Amino acid sequence: MQLPEALERLVQEFSRLPGVGPKTAQRLAFHVLRVDRQRAEALAQAVIDVKERIGYCSRCFNIAEGELCGICASARRDRSVLCVVESALDLMAIERTAEFHGLYHVLHGVISPIDGVGPDQIHVPQLLERVREEGISEVIIATNADIEGEATAVYLHRALSPLGVTVTRPAHGLPVGGDLEYADELTLARALSGRRSL
Repeated sequence: MQLPEALERLVQEFSRLPGVGPKTAQRLAFHVLRVDRQRAEALAQAVIDVKERIGYCSRCFNIAEGELCGICASARRDRSVLCVVESALDLMAIERTAEFHGLYHVLHGVISPIDGVGPDQIHVPQLLERVREEGISEVIIATNADIEGEATAVYLHRALSPLGVTVTRPAHGLPVGGDLEYADELTLARALSGRRSL
């Protein structure tokens, strides 16, 4: 059966979302069709609001509603320790542990020559500039424990070592090949408290 054009377009848009297959996209589209207009408009407005009001912190590249994110703007954070993560989701996972009180730097990816992603595409120059200018004494490289994450950690270690900072990595406890955003709080807390030098 051919779907009406507007419904088919909605199914296609949902299917572009990460982790949403064709059947789930179809279920979501039919759900939007079934709800009243007010709920559908609220969903559409929430998407528009995110695109209009949310951007990235000018200092750490975390999500932010203004110039700086809440973490960079906070006077309570330890400004001598910087945790480098691949994504804002990884940052949120670490924050849920309530064990880390320093600052962050969000790379928005990892070094992957096969995909044409080098250090300049993932905010490495900005990281090095921050370490030079902000009096950072320790950098925790909390990239994922997969091939690209490890390669990025090694690259960052080599780039940061001449700057005279301590470079550490979260301790084992995170599964190899696993993503930070899926780790439970206890595993992440133990990994952070037992971090080691590279």
